Amino acid sequence: MTDYLILGAKVLGESTADLVLRDGKIASLGADTAAPREDVSLETIDATGLIALPGMVDMHTHLREPGREDAETVETGSRAAAKGGFTAVHAMANSTPVADTAGVVEQVQRLGADSGWTEVYPVGAVTKGLAGTVLAELGAMAESSAQVRMFSDDGHCVNNAQLMRRALEYATTIGGFIAQHAQDADLTSWDTEHPAQMNEGSVSAALGLPGWPAVAEEAIIARDVLLADYVGARLHVCHVSTAGSVEIIRWAKQRGIQVTAEVTPHHLMLTDELVRSYNPVYKVNPPLRTEADTHALRDALAEGIIDVVATDHAPHPDQAKECEWAQAAMGMTGLETALSAVQHAMVETGLIGWRRFAEITSVRPAEICGHTHQGRPLAAGEPANLILVDPSATTTITPENHATKGRNSPFRGLELPGQVRHAFLGGHATVLDGELAGSRTGRTA
Repeated sequence: MTDYLILGAKVLGESTADLVLRDGKIASLGADTAAPREDVSLETIDATGLIALPGMVDMHTHLREPGREDAETVETGSRAAAKGGFTAVHAMANSTPVADTAGVVEQVQRLGADSGWTEVYPVGAVTKGLAGTVLAELGAMAESSAQVRMFSDDGHCVNNAQLMRRALEYATTIGGFIAQHAQDADLTSWDTEHPAQMNEGSVSAALGLPGWPAVAEEAIIARDVLLADYVGARLHVCHVSTAGSVEIIRWAKQRGIQVTAEVTPHHLMLTDELVRSYNPVYKVNPPLRTEADTHALRDALAEGIIDVVATDHAPHPDQAKECEWAQAAMGMTGLETALSAVQHAMVETGLIGWRRFAEITSVRPAEICGHTHQGRPLAAGEPANLILVDPSATTTITPENHATKGRNSPFRGLELPGQVRHAFLGGHATVLDGELAGSRTGRTA
């Protein structure tokens, strides 16, 4: 393994320091690095103007494998994650077959380990086949080599209240938690021939598209925080998208209920006004909401009511998006644009600084998921999972240049700030000078 001397980085955007990465750890930081400057065995990186941050941790990634390798593989998704500054991702269960058994989650774990670009943690399904009728093998997945602790039917809501209660109870006994896709199916799919297509509001009325009311999300969150309180369980709310949801989560936290929540970069930046173009790249679940919702989400993230940013990276093959709106798949890519989107929406607006950025993209998601070597302080003796970011760089988003197979980025053509210049996973450089360098297993871009 190559060891590195990083010169002049601004740690968390604050004080400037040199760092030595040796044997997979931060060997020294600050004044203690003066002597190693003369050590010719160290590869030197000039980090002047760059910000050192802990590697980002994504709680919500769709890697599609097994079964949908035409959309993404663990290999391509992991490369995208590394390029975007992530040193750990959590792979959602809606693969084919569904990750609802020990065998499937172990397969995803092995694929991630073989790839080596980022750590890959499988998320287990809550119900068999994501069908919402029978609990999946939560205990077997928790006891497997994948040691699953996060369970989600993401893409589907656990709509049955009794089943959700049992899932919360069961997950608690095995040290895990449920991540809920909050969507009342009765409010979004009341007409199977004309299911909801976008946010319900003035834009949906003008376009004549079936609307997706905010209350469909808010009603499930309200139910589930009460269930979590009743059984003493942990609940995580996926991709919060409405101002009303924020207020329910605020109330729950004030009551001491064990609830955490995430928001996506696209819900922080984009609104349902974009749907007027009928471009299916803007079709997503939950849908893009109003400008008022977007501002409420930003404020909640800055305040800590929403705990983390999670990408909900959802790549699709071209034919699934290059079609009429009603037939298009829901979802957007996000791994390689997340840092820039959050910098644009949160840092450059003055809502947060880089220390808070590290908390919502790394420290807090690692804490929620129980990872002891991710999201760690940048300090001597800590694992060398970190990134160096150029905050002054600007990039015109061109999906064809991305490492993911998906080209369905909602930010296409936008000029966004920030670039990951270097990334290290366990001290191994996965990104150097903005380009993929090589995985820990020896794979190259």
